[in-house]
Amino acid sequence: MENEAFALTCPLITKADGKKFGKTEKGNIWLDRNRTSPYAFYQFWLNVADEDAERYIKIFTSLDKATIDALIEEHRQDPGLRVLQKKLAEELTIMVHSREDYEAAVEASGILFGKSTKESLVKLDEQTLLDVFSGVPQFEVSKELLAGEGTKAVDLFAEHTQCFPSKGEMRKLTQGGGVSLNKEKLASFDQMVTEADLLDGKYLLVQQGKKKYFLLIAK
Repeated sequence: MENEAFALTCPLITKADGKKFGKTEKGNIWLDRNRTSPYAFYQFWLNVADEDAERYIKIFTSLDKATIDALIEEHRQDPGLRVLQKKLAEELTIMVHSREDYEAAVEASGILFGKSTKESLVKLDEQTLLDVFSGVPQFEVSKELLAGEGTKAVDLFAEHTQCFPSKGEMRKLTQGGGVSLNKEKLASFDQMVTEADLLDGKYLLVQQGKKKYFLLIAK
């Protein structure tokens, strides 16, 4: 008697560039929050290509066909709003992690890409902080500089690090309200920076203008 065997196969899930969607490819994600933080997970789906978003929302979410079709049509009317990507990121972040993690990821995104306050910054755990500012210039500073009375901001940002090319430029920008520390504008260029300013006891976020950031790591 011949034995019978049955198999179920499906096409590999690929990205718009033709590369497969899998753990052996670079730039992919894990369900384990210790390997991919909820923020990085959310950002991955938010930044997929339009073509991928149309396919992924059908594959990875439980939305009904009518809802998906409406989202696709809305997205095609104005791709710049990234309606599909936002909904995809929302659905999957909530499904894999939680609504609280999704809301925290949205708030964290606003720190880098929109308006936010020091309160929002302080809420971030260390891994999310590093994920949010992974692409900005980073400098190491000695924690001893921040001990006691600390160090003047102008010395810390223009002498001990290269956040600014010169003390003169740092002074000028500060006087014009263009320099912030941990999302709060510096009152003066010689404001003292101390250990009390450290985020997670280790980090300082320096901002020049609206979009230029530097992350200082105290060791």
